[in-house]
Amino acid sequence: MTIETKRLILREMNTDDFDGLSAVLSDSEIMKHYPYSFDEARIRGWINRNIERYRIFGFGLWAVCLKETGEMIGDCGLTMQNIGGVIKPEIGYHIRRDMQRKGYACEAASAVRDWTFNNTPFNEIYSYMKYTNMPSAKSAMSWGCKKVDEFPDEVNEITHVYCITKSEWKDIKTNG
Repeated sequence: MTIETKRLILREMNTDDFDGLSAVLSDSEIMKHYPYSFDEARIRGWINRNIERYRIFGFGLWAVCLKETGEMIGDCGLTMQNIGGVIKPEIGYHIRRDMQRKGYACEAASAVRDWTFNNTPFNEIYSYMKYTNMPSAKSAMSWGCKKVDEFPDEVNEITHVYCITKSEWKDIKTNG
């Protein structure tokens, strides 16, 4: 499975992606909004969970690679997440620090959003994050989400939830 955008290729992760993913998930600045830091075992587990998701669901977090060089700069994709006690489809993303603020998260997430609405039965897609994670919230809004909920929880203290519906997506595609 491959998704191509103007500057990116999103493809299934594999065990060869360990170093590229490590540069993202072991970066304490990038992961400061995550409940724990990633060591080698957690990174390998992350890759293996996504390989299993591809097998079970046909989707998961995909490797985000620069089209020009093939270099992996992060991950982005669709996973099923427990959001406020309900399992919902969620787009998540992590982009390497030196590649942030270049529009890659928005470009990748927009492609995953389009793929999701074109290839799954989901009528809503979510993105959720710790209330202090403003970069992630801004990225969610950039690909069409609106804040729809917030709730206290043990992991994030307060979680913010963003969503885009299929009809809102169709409006974006029709009206730009």
